[in-house]
Amino acid sequence: MTQDRHVGRCSRRQFIQRTAAVSGAIVVPWIVPSTVWGAQGNVAPSERITVGLIGHGCMGRGHLHRLAGDSEIQVLAVCDVDAVRRDEGKQRVEAAYAARRPAGTYRGCDTYNDYRELLARPDIDAVVIVTPDHWHATQSIHAMRAGKDVYCEKPVSLTVREGRRLVETAQRYSRIFQTGTQYRSISTIRQVCAFVRGGGLGKVKSVFTLWQPLGENFGRSYAPVSPALAAEPAPEGLDWDLWVGPAPWQPYNSAYHRNPIPGVVPWAFHDDFGAGAVTWYHSHAADVIQYALGVENSGPVEFIHPSTGRYPTLTCRYANGTLLHLVDHWGMVKDLYKAVPADARLEGNFGGVFVGERGWVTSMSTGGRIEGGPDDLFERMKLTTREVNIGDNDHHANWFDCIRTRRQCNCGAEIGHRSASLGHLTIVAYKLGRSLEWDPVGEVFVGDEEATRMLARSMRSPWRS
Repeated sequence: MTQDRHVGRCSRRQFIQRTAAVSGAIVVPWIVPSTVWGAQGNVAPSERITVGLIGHGCMGRGHLHRLAGDSEIQVLAVCDVDAVRRDEGKQRVEAAYAARRPAGTYRGCDTYNDYRELLARPDIDAVVIVTPDHWHATQSIHAMRAGKDVYCEKPVSLTVREGRRLVETAQRYSRIFQTGTQYRSISTIRQVCAFVRGGGLGKVKSVFTLWQPLGENFGRSYAPVSPALAAEPAPEGLDWDLWVGPAPWQPYNSAYHRNPIPGVVPWAFHDDFGAGAVTWYHSHAADVIQYALGVENSGPVEFIHPSTGRYPTLTCRYANGTLLHLVDHWGMVKDLYKAVPADARLEGNFGGVFVGERGWVTSMSTGGRIEGGPDDLFERMKLTTREVNIGDNDHHANWFDCIRTRRQCNCGAEIGHRSASLGHLTIVAYKLGRSLEWDPVGEVFVGDEEATRMLARSMRSPWRS
């Protein structure tokens, strides 16, 4: 929270209470609504975390719903370069707050086209960044320099180098940073990860996760592409130059952005704006998998291309020998690798299949319950439930708590960076069509200058992070 709330160890709540006491002694007692004191389950205004939302697209709507519905949070501003989305966000915030007021009205959510104006406000404690991928690292860095704590959607970067700058900024300015990989915060998934991490499967030999190619329109590429799309007139109210921002210039095309919203992240197929599978689901899976393996602050040491003949799909090898195989679909785990029984039910996304010395287990969400074997596996695991409830996660709450306590979040900057990096490095190996050795400490490809140059990209003038 902002420092001016606790000048001289006196919070705004204490100031109001003291002023009320003095006023009552001199004249008549103040009549103060219970919401001011935080009574009846309400949180006093002085204790609320003030937040600004940057990006009100499909994902941003979900975040705004969560923020505006939380009594611990006060949404003060919505920023979007699209006036339609920006105004809609303001209306949703004010409607949510009005519904909780006796008078049924509320006016107090400002709007901004340029996120830098929002960051300049001293009364905003934290920001939630839900913009296209090419903006994540830059806006997060600018926000932390402005003294804001940050919740940023995944992936936190488009390159390894800008991800590292983000981590360094969080450390330098002592900011609380949470990456939006909320699937690890589902209680059942946490229990699975703890079981694997604690040796429940013995040594983990192999892990499998999805790495699906783009559709036929993009040549079934496993990496984002750079098609030349026809220029179209930008819709009225859309600041297209600011939408493109630090990315290489591309003329407006409705495949990137339009109203009504066509999908969750329609721009992610393009190399300038998104990271393909890393954007859609792989950052979630990487976070859960590396958490379970105990390597969430590190990464693989080798990327093995299928052209070598060692493995049929692109594979990552960790220092302890564990292999992470990227597959097009779950059937390949059974039919191609024969790693689990032929009748195993493998469904879902945002996780993986762990195969160890003492059995196998899934960590997927959105596909039903957790599966595994042998028969005594779940007796040993002692899961509270095998069902995976997406709504059963405390990811935002963890961020709020850490803002207050200044403890490290479940998915801090380093973890978010390493989860995104796993995908970025895989893309480099795929684009170059060869195996690569990786130094996860120095964050360079060993003996490969061409690959190392692909760890960064330039920014369009005048932008810098």
